Amino acid sequence: MQLPTILGVFFAGTAGTMALGLFSKWVDRKVTARVQFRKGPPLLQPLYDVLKLLGKETLVPENARRSGFLLAPLVGFAAVSVVGAILWYTAWKPGGVFLGDLIVVIYFLTIPSLSIIIGGTSSGSPYGALGSSREMKLVISYELPLVLAIVAVLVRAELWTFRLGELVAYQQAHGAMALHLSGLLALIVAVFCVQAKLGLVPFDIPEAETELMGGPFTEYSGAPLAVFYLMRAMLLAVLPLLLITVFLGGVDLTFPGVIWTVVKYVVLLVVIVLIRNTNPRLRIDHAVKFFWYILTPVSLVALLLALAGY
Repeated sequence: MQLPTILGVFFAGTAGTMALGLFSKWVDRKVTARVQFRKGPPLLQPLYDVLKLLGKETLVPENARRSGFLLAPLVGFAAVSVVGAILWYTAWKPGGVFLGDLIVVIYFLTIPSLSIIIGGTSSGSPYGALGSSREMKLVISYELPLVLAIVAVLVRAELWTFRLGELVAYQQAHGAMALHLSGLLALIVAVFCVQAKLGLVPFDIPEAETELMGGPFTEYSGAPLAVFYLMRAMLLAVLPLLLITVFLGGVDLTFPGVIWTVVKYVVLLVVIVLIRNTNPRLRIDHAVKFFWYILTPVSLVALLLALAGY
């Protein structure tokens, strides 16, 4: 692709991911309110929250490392924007993305967590440092089962190119990967890993408002906090899209396939929100054991089943 095309895809993908992320944030809050027998916010409330934060003063703690503190939200936001652009372009033109784009997506999806870690440790706050430490332990815990779950799908499809477009094409020809036993187990593992990557209950351990007053975000205000909020909202759009692309047949933007894509997206989003609202927060050691001792063996079983053709 030429540079103007790349920039166009990036900005269009960022805008689409941002819009879908804010809508998903509203769905999250609305479903949560209904579960708690409340009315919930209006449709544009997440946008109002971002605009309000952008208008607030940005305060930097006296003992903070200023550059890391202020740049961390921008780095995380940029990484999510790149992933969103790749996924949308894959949906629009499956054969047009580069070789190994799935590896790039997995790599860039670790950067938002790293930006949270850098921001918290740069804040000079003990709450931020402790929250960053917990975030680091979570990343070490869930990345392995998530990668193994994705590899199991690639093995089942007999694809070694790590190319999203080829994975989507295989599913269009042979059915969604989740219809196979190995793919179903891998999808279950991936959903829990996505829950942790989003920082939602029961894996909101780094933020833990009742314990750490927001953890890595304690000292953030104004525009940097708005960027972190947008990053989290965009992740709420990107990660279900990734699950649909890898496990559920891919994103179809043509009619009537787009209707089925919307259904899959809404179902995944509701599952994520219901998990958040029906489970207590785990302790960090319990979360680590859950990912290492339960989900990692399950993902290995899925990989072995994929090697056996199931």
